[in-house]
Amino acid sequence: MPNVQESNSGVYDARSFSVVIPAWNEALYIEETLRAVTQAIEQQVFAGNIIVVDNNSSDDTASKATQAGATVIFEPVNQIARARNTGARASSADWLVFVDADSIISTSLLTSSLEALANGSTIGGGSTVTLDRDVKGLTKWILAFWNWWSVKSRSAAGCYIYCTREAFDTIGQFDEKQYAAEELYLSKKLRKLARKRKQKFLIHTHSPVMSSARKIDWYTPKQLFRQVLLLLIPGATRSKKLLGIWYDRSDINQSP
Repeated sequence: MPNVQESNSGVYDARSFSVVIPAWNEALYIEETLRAVTQAIEQQVFAGNIIVVDNNSSDDTASKATQAGATVIFEPVNQIARARNTGARASSADWLVFVDADSIISTSLLTSSLEALANGSTIGGGSTVTLDRDVKGLTKWILAFWNWWSVKSRSAAGCYIYCTREAFDTIGQFDEKQYAAEELYLSKKLRKLARKRKQKFLIHTHSPVMSSARKIDWYTPKQLFRQVLLLLIPGATRSKKLLGIWYDRSDINQSP
């Protein structure tokens, strides 16, 4: 493996990565997410750091992230794509890993992702998704369909997506004209670049990222399904007003 050096405690790789976590009013979840990320980073042979992007939160997300040891930066414009790009610009690492603030990753998933980047065969990728509690009915069907389609189409879920920094910059980063599904546009561009370079865009299935099921408590299955359908309408993801699930929590009791 290139750029490998020897330390007193063992072998490590001189290349580095940043875990970028966009966070808007995530005080209820950010600490658990950061504990999981920190534990995963500690087991890697690569140097890693955590960048939390406080996306104009009105709660104590930023202070909790600081206390947990993350680097916290502020992004005043409340938009997921912009927050992720702001975090990426604050990093000088070779590789970028984007994790949502209500999601838990395993050491195994992070290790597999970094090893795929390190061997040069992979430009980036994502993971299948599970939820933090059992779900039934339409919600269970939607999740199963997403995981099938994610692997089939090689499209990464926004709660976990990774790539080389060079590829991220080459394709123009996350599209800030999009207020949702920006990870699908990023996946598409990375797949295209990967084909050109004879590399892979890989969706991991062995250790799914675990995301919060809170939206199931906030919205009915029909509301969730309508929002998913909106993602299929050309231009709809450019309208913040239409995407209430992602940007309007004014009438929601945000308890776990």
